[in-house]
Amino acid sequence: MKSSRLLALLLQLQRRGKATAPQLAAELEVSVRTLYRDVAALMAAGVPLWTEPGPQGGIRLVEGWRTRLDGLTAPEATALLLSGAPRAVSDLGLAAVAASARAKVDATLPEALRARAGALRERFHLDAPGWFSRPEPLEALPAVAEAVWECRRLDLRYGKEGVRRRVDPLGLVLKGGTWYLVARHRGQVRTYRVSRVARATLTEARFTRPAGFELAAWWEQTSAEFDRSLLRHPCTVRLSRRACRLLPHLLPHDAVREMLAAAGPEDEEGWRTAELRLESEEVAVDQLAGLGDGVEVLAPLSLRSRLHAVALRMAALNAGEPRARKQ
Repeated sequence: MKSSRLLALLLQLQRRGKATAPQLAAELEVSVRTLYRDVAALMAAGVPLWTEPGPQGGIRLVEGWRTRLDGLTAPEATALLLSGAPRAVSDLGLAAVAASARAKVDATLPEALRARAGALRERFHLDAPGWFSRPEPLEALPAVAEAVWECRRLDLRYGKEGVRRRVDPLGLVLKGGTWYLVARHRGQVRTYRVSRVARATLTEARFTRPAGFELAAWWEQTSAEFDRSLLRHPCTVRLSRRACRLLPHLLPHDAVREMLAAAGPEDEEGWRTAELRLESEEVAVDQLAGLGDGVEVLAPLSLRSRLHAVALRMAALNAGEPRARKQ
């Protein structure tokens, strides 16, 4: 958004002292024309900068003028980076620190940008967890987060059985309102659900992070592999046009969308034949039943029979007048 870009431009000029318009435009991924409009907006907001023409010219701030953003403490900077995820800030115990960081940023911004930032907070709010989800117990999260930040080995008691693990904590992931610890154990990187950690104890031993390890890339890859590993039961189905539209919502797997994209062409009735892989026959019955009369199972016959039985029970239950409710 423009307000974020103006702030980034201001910080770039403060860091570099002077830069050309093409250099700044490339760093901010905007056109030179847009860059000059942003410079004009900062000048109109009271930021003391000017442009110098010629081969040795550029855009610079008045010498000695600085924003007050460098007054942020390390925890405030951390909280500010997480400010787009208020649940994460709260879970990590950084709510008060985040408020302090926002206050410092607001005090630093010119009035026009400060008003824009306030309007943004009034109009947009991120609530990542789904509906009907209850907060999980996260007593171990502060210790886990500290271990991740300081690269200290962690002793875990995990699960109902209280399994003991000494791990190298590499990162934390907040997925759909649930916290996961990504940690290395005996040379293998694994995932632990933080709510299932009965106890987390920091050790004095430190570890070296694996060279080239990128948390976001690792999570994306393993999440996709996990999704695909669940889909072990093959079946062949015919799907109506409506069922083809509905299926990706009932089964929100990337793999299922790929299977649907690979389905055969429409027949004379507008139906397509698709080769699917679902979690199990029991799960497949429940999922395919949600497609109503838009699905026909061709194989295996056991799945076809079970779906037929469910349809008969539904038809019988909903035939005629509804039963009187018991008082």
